[in-house]
Amino acid sequence: MAVQINPSILSADFARLADEAEAVKGADWLHVDVMDNHFVPNLTLGVPIVESLSRATDTPLDCHLMIEDPDRWAPQYVEAGAGSVTFHAEAAAAPVRLAREIRAKGARASMALKPATPIEPYEDLLPELDMLLIMTVEPGFGGQAFLDVMLPKIRRTRELIARHGLQMWLQVDGGVSAKTIEQCAEAGADVFVAGSAVYGTEDPAATVRALRAQAERATAGAAWACGH
Repeated sequence: MAVQINPSILSADFARLADEAEAVKGADWLHVDVMDNHFVPNLTLGVPIVESLSRATDTPLDCHLMIEDPDRWAPQYVEAGAGSVTFHAEAAAAPVRLAREIRAKGARASMALKPATPIEPYEDLLPELDMLLIMTVEPGFGGQAFLDVMLPKIRRTRELIARHGLQMWLQVDGGVSAKTIEQCAEAGADVFVAGSAVYGTEDPAATVRALRAQAERATAGAAWACGH
C-alpha cells in the first residue's frame, strides 16, 4: 500500500488558501478540518469554503468532520467537492447508512475514532469503509503533542484490517511530524495528516517529500507491510 501525505490546512493561512494549497503541490490530499464548536471546542470552516477550495486546487480534498449530526451534513461535503469524507463514530447516529450514502455520492467514506474510543466495537463496520482515522491527539486544535499511547491501537486496527482481507487505508492525525511519522508507519498507518509540521516550515512541498520518504522507509521494514 502506498504511503500518502495529507497536509492539514488548519495550519495554513486562511486568507491565502488557494496559495497554501499550491504550496504543498505533490501532496496526495489536502486535509480539511471542519469543526462546529459543539462536537469539539473550536470553530473552523464549512461547506462554502470547501466548495471554493475544491475549485481552486487539483489536489483532492480529505474532509474530516469534527461536528455533531454528520448524518445530516456529511453528504453536503461530497456535493461541495470533497473526495473523501470522514465522520466521527462518536457523533454518527447510523454510521453504516452514512458510509453508504457518502460512497453512493461518489466519495470515499471514512470513520474517525477519538483517542479513548476503542476500535473493537466497530470491527463489523470495517468493510463499509474506505479509510479509518485514528486520532493521535484529542480533536479540536492543531499543534498538539502526539499521544504515543495510540500506537498499540494503530497496530490492533491494522491487524483487524488484515484479518478481514480489506484494502482500506489507515490514517493518523495529530502530532504527526518527522519525529513521530516513522512510529506511526511501523505500527500500521499508511495515510498521514500533518499540519504545523508542514505549514510551519519554509518549504512545505519539500517537507511533504521528506515526510513521505521517512514513512516509506519505515513501512518497507514494518512486519505488517511485508505481505503487500
